[in-house]
Amino acid sequence: MLKAMLGEAWLAMGANRLRAALTMLGMVIGVGAVVIMLAIGQGAQYAVQQTISTMGSNLFIILSGSFTAAGVRSGSGGGPTLTVGDAEAIGELDGVANAAATHQGSRQLVYGSQNWSTQVIGTTPGYLDARAWNVVNGAAFGDSDVRSATRVALIGKTVAENLFGNEDPVGKTMRIQQSPFVVVGVLGPKGQNLDGRDQDDTVIIPLSTAQRQVFGTPFLGSVRMIMVQAESAEGMERTMADVTALLRQRHRLREGMPDDFFIRNLSAAAESEAETTRTMSILLGAIASISLLVGGIGIMNIMLVSVTERTREIGIRMAIGARQADILMQFLLEAIMISFAGCLLGLVLGLAIALGINAVTGMVVVISGSAALVAFAVAATVGIFFGWYPARKAARLDPIEALRYQ
Repeated sequence: MLKAMLGEAWLAMGANRLRAALTMLGMVIGVGAVVIMLAIGQGAQYAVQQTISTMGSNLFIILSGSFTAAGVRSGSGGGPTLTVGDAEAIGELDGVANAAATHQGSRQLVYGSQNWSTQVIGTTPGYLDARAWNVVNGAAFGDSDVRSATRVALIGKTVAENLFGNEDPVGKTMRIQQSPFVVVGVLGPKGQNLDGRDQDDTVIIPLSTAQRQVFGTPFLGSVRMIMVQAESAEGMERTMADVTALLRQRHRLREGMPDDFFIRNLSAAAESEAETTRTMSILLGAIASISLLVGGIGIMNIMLVSVTERTREIGIRMAIGARQADILMQFLLEAIMISFAGCLLGLVLGLAIALGINAVTGMVVVISGSAALVAFAVAATVGIFFGWYPARKAARLDPIEALRYQ
């Protein structure tokens, strides 16, 4: 019986090919738009997540405090309130995976006839672990280099390309300002961070070397920033509270006195950016879904026209023994076939356009199988829902009135 009904539905669609094609068009556009918007939205999410992953996980930074001179207040990081000892004490706390004191600034690099201005970071080996930053060529410096203030450097991909070109930089000597430094390693590529800064445009040197020979310090051992990595995302708040209590104790700050340092949660800022992208992805999908509603209304309109045109046929079917359930099933199958065919074509079209966008523009698109199936299922459900009313109307026709219809 079902096979016969499917055959009848196919013949009915074939009798009005143009009308059936135009009816499907709404579903094709609706499903295609949903697939494309979801692919673009999820691509943006993926790009943000990749950027977040390059920063490291469970990170927060501690900036030194400000100072006031002649009524002028400096910003955060202006006062020499943090020390290497603070970083070492923080590293011993429970819940802290890594703690790295850093001292950084912009300096000019020179190699042969080439020069390049970049960010120079003086830090300890724990910095690379906190940032999940690997060395792809050469080797990283160690604690002994920090103790000895060795003139060695790790350089990022951008620095390597602009200063050394096609040469292998490992073992070469470059100058930072007037001081010679031996390049011991090249860092793996990180790309841009969330504010658009090129993370590969960086040189990393031992902290003690930076303090004594590159930047100088108000007093030996002071640093501008400490980067801290918590052991888990769940323990971030507790770890930050423990660090705050430890620094207040070390800096002899009495109760009621303000902190002489600032704490910034990098993971929270990154997660906020990711949440914004997720919201935009959902919004894009919701906007595209409106076209599914339009496609469903199109199916209902065409099916109502079909019921009106075939009123006499419905009367004849009922007169020779067809039940209401049979008529209902017949017209519902036609609506289902139209919606499913439109959904399938829309799915193929959406995937093709999404891949085309990726190939032409280089924009990251993520084609999720689950998202495509959800779009297909929702579109098919919309088509069936809007096809139910015309089918029900056909099934409830009075046989005698239907036979008299001209």
